[in-house]
Amino acid sequence: MKWIEKGDWDGFFGLGLNNLINFLLIISLSQTVLGFSTEMIATRVLPGMAMGLLFGNLYYAWQARSLATRLGRDDVCALPYGINLLPIFFYTFYVMLPAQQIALSNGASEEEANHLAWIAGILACLGSGIIELIGSFFVPLIRRVAPRAALLSALGVIGIFFIAADYVFRAYEFPLIGLPTLFLSLYFYYGGDKVRFGIPGGLIVLATGMLIAWCCHWLGLESPISGISDSSLDFGLHLPWFFGFEAFLSIEQMVSFAAVIVPMGLINVVGSMQALESASASGDDFPPKSSLAINGLGTIVAGILGSPYPTTLYIGHPGWKAIGARAGYSLINGVLMAALCLTGSLGFLSEYVPIEAGMAILIWIGITIGAQAFQAVPRVHAPAVIVGMIPGIGAFCALVVKRVLGTLGFGEADQPYSYELLADLTERGNLYAEGVFVLEQGWLYASILLCGFMVALIERQFSAALGWLIASAGLSTLGIVHHFKVLSSDITTSIGPAWEWVFGYLVAALLMVMVKFLMTRETKTENS
Repeated sequence: MKWIEKGDWDGFFGLGLNNLINFLLIISLSQTVLGFSTEMIATRVLPGMAMGLLFGNLYYAWQARSLATRLGRDDVCALPYGINLLPIFFYTFYVMLPAQQIALSNGASEEEANHLAWIAGILACLGSGIIELIGSFFVPLIRRVAPRAALLSALGVIGIFFIAADYVFRAYEFPLIGLPTLFLSLYFYYGGDKVRFGIPGGLIVLATGMLIAWCCHWLGLESPISGISDSSLDFGLHLPWFFGFEAFLSIEQMVSFAAVIVPMGLINVVGSMQALESASASGDDFPPKSSLAINGLGTIVAGILGSPYPTTLYIGHPGWKAIGARAGYSLINGVLMAALCLTGSLGFLSEYVPIEAGMAILIWIGITIGAQAFQAVPRVHAPAVIVGMIPGIGAFCALVVKRVLGTLGFGEADQPYSYELLADLTERGNLYAEGVFVLEQGWLYASILLCGFMVALIERQFSAALGWLIASAGLSTLGIVHHFKVLSSDITTSIGPAWEWVFGYLVAALLMVMVKFLMTRETKTENS
């Protein structure tokens, strides 16, 4: 078997573009929100991220090749691995920015405050990695308890809404670029025909998008390209250095951020577990314990070398596998992304390659993930998959609502968020905003709980169904799901009992027990 197949280049264009988008977002937030210098980003943040990314991708490439050799197969696809989008926002706004502002209010200089914010981010990254590493020992138990539909349902809504729909909106914003590349991608990946001469379809899509974007720019038409400017990151070799010890010296000062670090670590465990389930449904059954342990170790490597953001297993395995990606795409992704981070090339590259040029590949990946949620489960479990998607739809609606409110100026000092605003959205806009934000909090867990409940009902496992309701009440009591708080600048998660929802689940369980005595057991028909 070859280390790199033709399909690996297709897979790399999708996975690499996803990582590139997240890297560019990190650079932007670090500069505009945290005020980090380009020197700090280039010499501290990016080198640590490079090493964490390289560590995990090399392992997962080796893992896929080893599984293929052991099984005598040539279609094993490596687990996709990269930078996690969700902690980028959470660790920026709820760990590093508060630490920075506290330091400034205590009289620290801007340079000292920035340093403390960065150390807080490293600690959050290390905490997430440790939680993932510990969680890897309990994944087999979780996989035995949670049905496949419960694990794939949340992935499906991520694929359909957060990836496919969100990028389709963007494609229609730039129709001259977005629509040709979208339909070209769908033809390449669903049309059944193969490109001659072994040319990767993803390369054609990316080149086409870049060509149209630049032609529109030169002709004065609407284009995502604003023009070439000097790179914000200087070229040069920036090697990583050990910073983890300094973070642990500050651990007592950072205990207050546990409310963010612990949920983020748990979300990464669940998300990685769902990615493993997705791979298993595609025929690639990787050992869960070692797969998640390496994921946690990759985050720890990134953290001790200066990255304030964790790495993670990505969803999207069935998409990469369907286009022919094997072990090599992970190898290519790790080496090339690390090279971009270590040489300061990311800023320069972003000037020439707009996201819109290659986002159609991500749309296809999202569609594939969404389809798998229904195709890889028994047909009778389809209603459970749909119910499990509802919390994710709520989270997507919350994202859209906050985007709109932010555009209107809410979240600023003169127009803060408030509970009165949520009530106004309900009364005047007929948007049940509190329900939307309640579903957003811990929605990955809520998705598993609701879908698991539905599967238990469909399979006539009454005791298990009650167990899912009681578990929902338990997680609501801990504040892992449904508990949020309204800050002046945001509406965000908060650890604390969500009592109304606790009692709602418990009352539902009690009523089910009461009406159980009124029910008669019908015989299942063959078509049910």
